[in-house]
Amino acid sequence: MEQTVEHKLRALFELQTIHTQIDKIRQIRGDLPMEVLDLEDEVAGLETRIQKIKAELDDLEDSIVNRKNMIKEALAATKKYETQLNDVKNNREYDAITKEVEIQGLEVQVSEKKIKEFTFEISNRTEGYEKTLADLASRKNDLETKKSELDTITAETEKEEAVLLEKASESQTKTDERLLIAYNRLRNNTKNGLAVVTIQRDSCSGCFNQIPPQRQLDIRQRKKIIVCEHCGRILVDEGFVLGEEPQEAISQ
Repeated sequence: MEQTVEHKLRALFELQTIHTQIDKIRQIRGDLPMEVLDLEDEVAGLETRIQKIKAELDDLEDSIVNRKNMIKEALAATKKYETQLNDVKNNREYDAITKEVEIQGLEVQVSEKKIKEFTFEISNRTEGYEKTLADLASRKNDLETKKSELDTITAETEKEEAVLLEKASESQTKTDERLLIAYNRLRNNTKNGLAVVTIQRDSCSGCFNQIPPQRQLDIRQRKKIIVCEHCGRILVDEGFVLGEEPQEAISQ
């Protein structure tokens, strides 16, 4: 059987009432869910940064070890060449061996310079590494605190929210399909989630703009769907809150 306009409005008002209760529960959580997500992202970013710095420090340590090995090899070669100098037979051999000794000496100097550079870089990176570790510990502590707050609030409200969500789902099945589409669009486009509002003090309780007397009468008769000329919200009379009959029925 085709629903009357009043029944359609009543179903919408009931759905809005349930959704408003759900919104209030979620408002209690405030920005905590978003803050937790942001902190989780920040912690993950810091952990990635720490891994990167640690890998760079390991590479620098390996480079120092390699350079120290090169110095050992160069010194060993130098010692070998210096021994060979005792057995040279001509100036050409002497010059060639002397050149090799010079090359090995330069290799030692270059490696020692590189070791100093790597050591300086390790010092700088270690400072950044320790600071990042401290930041990570701080953010993990913040995350633990925020999660604890959110878990406490969620535990206190999740049962109530689950019941309301079930009621909302059931209420939607009773709501006119086209009106439900309009209702959802309005809810998504308003900050407070109010798509269905009452008349209060001769005004729309959504945007607080005044409603002309004749339009108020039309709303109270509940014979057609009327939206606010200013904000587009669906208007119902305050009698819905009190469970009163439409004004026309009272006047008969």
